[in-house]
Amino acid sequence: MNDRLAIYSEMAQENSWLSILPEISLGVLALLLLVLEMTLPKERQGLILRLALFGQVVILLAGVVFSSLFGVATEHTSFNGLLMHSVRGDVMRLFFLLCSLLVCHLGHQYASRRGLPQVEFIHLVLIVTAGLMLLAQSHNFILLFVALETVTVGFYILVSYSRGSLYSLEAGLKYLILGAFSSAILLFGIVLLYGAGGNPQLPGSSGDPMNFALLGSFIEANPDNILVLAGTVLVLCGVAFKIGAVPFQIWIPDVYQGAPIPVTAFLAVASKAGGFIVLIILVQGPFAPLERVLVPMLGAIAILTILFGNLGALSQKNVKRLMGLSGIAHAGYMLLGIVASFQVPWAANAVVFYLFTYLLASFAIFGVMNNMGPLEDGDMTLDDFKDLARKNPYNAAVLAIGLGSLAGIPPLAGFIGKLLIFIAAFKAGLYGLLGVAVIGVVLSIYYYFGWILEVYFWPSLVKAESEETIEPSGPGLIPAANSHRIVLGCLTAGTLILGFYQGALSYLL
Repeated sequence: MNDRLAIYSEMAQENSWLSILPEISLGVLALLLLVLEMTLPKERQGLILRLALFGQVVILLAGVVFSSLFGVATEHTSFNGLLMHSVRGDVMRLFFLLCSLLVCHLGHQYASRRGLPQVEFIHLVLIVTAGLMLLAQSHNFILLFVALETVTVGFYILVSYSRGSLYSLEAGLKYLILGAFSSAILLFGIVLLYGAGGNPQLPGSSGDPMNFALLGSFIEANPDNILVLAGTVLVLCGVAFKIGAVPFQIWIPDVYQGAPIPVTAFLAVASKAGGFIVLIILVQGPFAPLERVLVPMLGAIAILTILFGNLGALSQKNVKRLMGLSGIAHAGYMLLGIVASFQVPWAANAVVFYLFTYLLASFAIFGVMNNMGPLEDGDMTLDDFKDLARKNPYNAAVLAIGLGSLAGIPPLAGFIGKLLIFIAAFKAGLYGLLGVAVIGVVLSIYYYFGWILEVYFWPSLVKAESEETIEPSGPGLIPAANSHRIVLGCLTAGTLILGFYQGALSYLL
């Protein structure tokens, strides 16, 4: 008994609770919001939203200050190997906090117009964000799966949150079915790796094959084991669903179209980023010895993903489906960086930088869409943005800069993100993949600029039969609060600044 207590005591010393203080703070804040909703009178419910936003800002700023002053000097584990603390992990935690803050802002605007519960929405966003932040630090398949499922279950509810919309309910059902399927694939792969890694008859086996470090040593000793290869492929298939890579991308257009706009933005940015940070952890950790297998496999997936996303978006008129299909293409570009990271280690940092540029541009675009106003946003098409430049010049400028960044037009941040990944691919000798990516960028310019064309040049494309001017009415003129204009302005400024100067972010990375 004393020996067992000594073991437990030694294990408890590895529990560094301060290292996950941001996640704990988010959980406490989420619970506090529900308590306040039950106790505060209705006329004071507005305080809850302000508290939620203020709390997230404090956590975000504290994280920035702490990372700057007391950042991780060397990678180290805690909680007996469940968590790996690193500079990249800290950067991604700040990334997810920023996503949460923006989603809560958009969610308040969206829910207040449609009479949807706001506190529950913010509560779910905070819980999902905490799960994503833990996911970025995972160093064990147990924690990875639990954090991933926490995120996924939260998204099941968020996608179908607009209960009065058939689009939202249908999207929630599709995401539930396909998400459960992908989780089963991922879990089956983990089980195969666990069974193989715990087999004492194989060299390098250990008593804890769920630990990434020990699993990596086992895979290095058994790179040709059929169970190892099968388990690795299944795990990567489960991750491919999260990032929207071919052939697990088919859910994206339907779910993006049906989900509420803030949730679509959350899925497009945070969920995709969570999948990619897991992929980076795996390919630079336990799966690194399988380079000869993973490079051609991930390379082929990247090619198909880039082509599918861009070709599918060419003829798309529904803007939420267009963003979904273009997001598939962006997943292909980032996969190119993942493949290059086997030969060029800093390519993984280029993927993280790309995610930041994608965040700024995507939230700016979804912020403008959130301000367009039709109650059934699943039906929003390019036609709704015709002549927006005259109806609402501010929104039009934000939209154009966001689309230009996604297209990779210099000197915007998206151009720098693509350039870094393309340089890494060139240094890694991935010339074929690089050629396909360049073709994908050329294709994307067509549909991104087709959207900008509707915004700025629609009057010149239409031969008006009379001199009567078009009245500035329609979805582009729904009044927006000053706070929303400030948020859109900050996102646009970030896109412009990162296009010219990347010093601060590159220092963090």
